[in-house]
Amino acid sequence: MPDRIASGVVFTTPPALPRGRHELPRERILAAQREKMLIAATELLAGEGYRGFGVREICARAAVSRAAFYECFADKDACVYAAYDRFIEVFLERLADNAGTGGDWAAVVGGFVTTYLETLDRDRVTARAFQVEMDALGRPARQRRRQAVERLARFVRDLRGDTPGAPLSAYVGAIYALRQIASDALDSGDEPDLTALAPELTTWLTRMVEENR
Repeated sequence: MPDRIASGVVFTTPPALPRGRHELPRERILAAQREKMLIAATELLAGEGYRGFGVREICARAAVSRAAFYECFADKDACVYAAYDRFIEVFLERLADNAGTGGDWAAVVGGFVTTYLETLDRDRVTARAFQVEMDALGRPARQRRRQAVERLARFVRDLRGDTPGAPLSAYVGAIYALRQIASDALDSGDEPDLTALAPELTTWLTRMVEENR
């Protein structure tokens, strides 16, 4: 049985809907069902891998009907991509909320790296789904990953104070390096302390950007 996500980090487990006749608006019911399906798809992706489940398993785990599924998503991939998009949006929100400013560039990078790793650490099921297993969806998933990395790279470039037209290459390289090391730790089969990676990563990511700007 796949592990459960940590509610309240990226996804929030909705309360149980009342049985029988009730007066809840259809929009509220559909929103709750959609969240349950996003959670189910994420848990199944993390625990079974992309080829290990389908729409039937998502519906069974979320306790929703196939009709409800197809009211929200065209197919399994659409559900997984919607969950991934949420993951990235939450990441960017948390990074923005915790972004450092000022002249101490190493402190700014340290804050970014620490927030990145802490967000993964708080919900390792979701982290594993989208840091490790997501690429199995093929080219569209890789394209989404590239877009996400570029968004994070622009975010760091803005923190650095570079002009919007400044090359992204050093920042993209730094984000890919951070992402890969975190992904390898999550895929190791152990229970690594992700946040313990922050000091060393901060040191060489700071240098990497400074030397290649």
